[in-house]
Amino acid sequence: MTQQPEVAAVLGGGSFGTAMATILAQNGHTVRLWVRDPETAAAINNDHENPRYLPGTELPEGVQASEDLIECLSGASMVFMAVPSKAFMEVLTQARDHVPEGTLVISCTKGIYADGFLLMSQLLVREWPHTRVGVLSGPNLAREIVERKFTGTVIASADADLCKRIQQALSCDYFRVYDSPDMFGVELGGALKNIYAIATGMAAAVGVGDNTRGLLITRSLAEMSRFAARMGGSPMTFLGLAGVGDLIVTCSSSLSRNYQVGYLIGQGHTVEQAVAQLGQTAEGVNTIRLVAERAREQDIYMPLASGLYEILFDGKPLPQVIARLMQGEHNHDVEFTMGSA
Repeated sequence: MTQQPEVAAVLGGGSFGTAMATILAQNGHTVRLWVRDPETAAAINNDHENPRYLPGTELPEGVQASEDLIECLSGASMVFMAVPSKAFMEVLTQARDHVPEGTLVISCTKGIYADGFLLMSQLLVREWPHTRVGVLSGPNLAREIVERKFTGTVIASADADLCKRIQQALSCDYFRVYDSPDMFGVELGGALKNIYAIATGMAAAVGVGDNTRGLLITRSLAEMSRFAARMGGSPMTFLGLAGVGDLIVTCSSSLSRNYQVGYLIGQGHTVEQAVAQLGQTAEGVNTIRLVAERAREQDIYMPLASGLYEILFDGKPLPQVIARLMQGEHNHDVEFTMGSA
């Protein structure tokens, strides 16, 4: 696909924001990457490397970083939001008056905003109603993207023209962009899978077998689909890249931040120690708290998410929670083919 070069602002200089900036620059777009740290901005501009998040990876010269948010947004027709969920609202407030009407705004953040249990796209629609909103999600480990390993992702929006423009902006010989009209389902899948990456990381740390891994991933998918259906989404979306695809990768790869946090917790570290040692945002920790609480409120059967909550926040021992999970009630394997939610 060909497209006239555009100006793209990528807000968030973490690993994924840097990966998106890399693809956009390689595809000929003018790219401005907003980072909070002046030293990181200088390293990206002078050394063409993000030393904190993607050390050792050469970035294209077309990626220009700045700690000046307004400068990065100036003239941008596309804005990619790649800041952590805890900083999302702050950045929306700071940038609101500098994003013109009709700008394409794509959320790349896989998290949930606690006040009102809102996804990032719902925050965008509320706070920037003058923009056109989409969501990018999928099995997208940033380091593999910048190493140009074959990757697929999903751009989701009811705005078909937005989907087409983002497909054109990001598609290249190693990054394929599919589209979906189900923005809610795609984004919810991206947030929920982080919960279960922590679970599989913990399981790997205590030496479970492949059978257990298979059980964990498939039951995780069942919980994700069940939760989505009760929240008004389509469980069928979870059969795609943004659902089962992202779940498999995040629950299987040591490159996954949430998997790494789970592994450290399984080795005996506290949540705080694990997050500090990682040195990056692991969205799943906060998502566990929010989703487990919402599942209790809505009476949604989510034994894995609830068990993780007990381990991380109530101090329950891992073996005790596992034993209770194995003795829990027996449900159908594939629920939605049997009319059960």
